[in-house]
Order: sequence, then C-alpha cells, then structure tokens
Amino acid sequence: MRQSNGYIILFTAIMTVVVGGLLSLTSQVLAPAQKISVELDTKTQILGAVMKLEKGDDILAIYKNRIMSLAVDIDGNEITTNAKGGSMVAEEVNILKNYKKDPKDRIYPVFMYMNDQDSTKVDAYILPLYGAGLWDKIWGFAAVDGNYETIVGVAFDHKAETPGLGARIKDAQVRDRYVGKRIFDESGVLMSVSMVKGEGNPNLSVHEVDGMSGATLTGKGVNNMMKQYLTSYQSYFAKLKTTTVQ
Repeated sequence: MRQSNGYIILFTAIMTVVVGGLLSLTSQVLAPAQKISVELDTKTQILGAVMKLEKGDDILAIYKNRIMSLAVDIDGNEITTNAKGGSMVAEEVNILKNYKKDPKDRIYPVFMYMNDQDSTKVDAYILPLYGAGLWDKIWGFAAVDGNYETIVGVAFDHKAETPGLGARIKDAQVRDRYVGKRIFDESGVLMSVSMVKGEGNPNLSVHEVDGMSGATLTGKGVNNMMKQYLTSYQSYFAKLKTTTVQ
C-alpha cells in the first residue's frame, strides 16, 4: 500500500531523532574511554623521548611519578591560567591549534623528567614539536638535558609520510641519531640539530645527524620543526640559566 507524503516525512523525522539520539548517547558513553586513550598516547610519546618503554609498562603510573609540567609563553614566562580562567594544565594544551597561531601567541608546554632518586632534580626537559612533512603534518617531542644544551632523546610521528622513506622518522634507528647532539654552539648561539641529506655522511658536526635516503623533504620538515620550537623555548631556558646562576 502506497504511503502518503505526510507519513513518509513523519517517519523520516522520527528516525532522524531516534538515530541522532543513539549516536549522541554512544558518543557520551565512549567519550571517557576515548579521552583515556588520547591521554595514554600523548604520555607514551612524551616518555618515549627519554626512556625505552616496554610492552606492559604502566605508562600512566610512570608518568605520574616522573613527569612534572608547566606552560610558558614566547618570553619564557609561566602561564598559570587557561583561556577559561581555570588552572593551566600543560597536558591539555592543543599543539595543533597552537601551531596555527603566530609563534608569539602560542602556549608552550614544558614536561620535566624528574630524577628517580632526587625528585627535585630535572634530568631532562621534554618539549613538544609540530610542523609539516612532505605530505602532511609531523610532530613529536625533543628532550634536552638539565643544562639545556644537549639532546637526550626525541620521539617523532607523522600522519602520511611515505612508508620506508619519510615514515622512518618514527624508527628508533633514526631517532637515536639525535642523542648527544648539541643545540648551542660554543658562543651560545642556538644551532638546533639538523638532519643532513643522505646517509652514511662522514664527519658530521655536533649539530648534525644523518638524513634518510629518498626523504630529503621530510628531513627538511623535521629540521624546520626542531629549529622553530627550540627557538621558541630559548627565552625560557635563558631564564632557567639565570635562576641557576643566582
């Protein structure tokens, strides 16, 4: 039996409301689990810049015991209040949204990896990175030592770099090349650490690491990302050095 247009419209409207309600309910039910998943992934990447994580490690417990955090502005001043007037939580800063802002208007999280024997001593400062690779966004964390001079570890990730080429920025073999490299020259000028073209390069300086064959543009993206963010934290480290001297 053919239904009237009114019946079809009413049925469609009811189904729209029912399906919309179910989707909304599902979203609310899954939201806590999704939040925990995002938190776990972020904290895994942060810790991954300074330590080798094993399958089965209690990431959240390790993070709670070893990491302290804060956020600063481009001038190195601590930011204690978020946009809504609440307490600033460095882990909640959206690096992507910040990347879209002018560097002077961004919020810069700082994650401090504390010594396991002396909870007042900082073993490393872990800094978020964000930039553009060959095909899409790249991001990661760079950890510098307590003297703010030497890279002690990095963790990189990407959205769409080429497998076997630019995607290798995630590989431990590539990331380990950064360990021990220095970010300042002898006169105190920020040099960052640059990935050079090709692999197996002889006589690399203390500011250079081997590149990735066939992934020169991804390497340039990593270099730009590292230099931009290390530069943005320079005022913060200058303040720390002044405080230490005093």
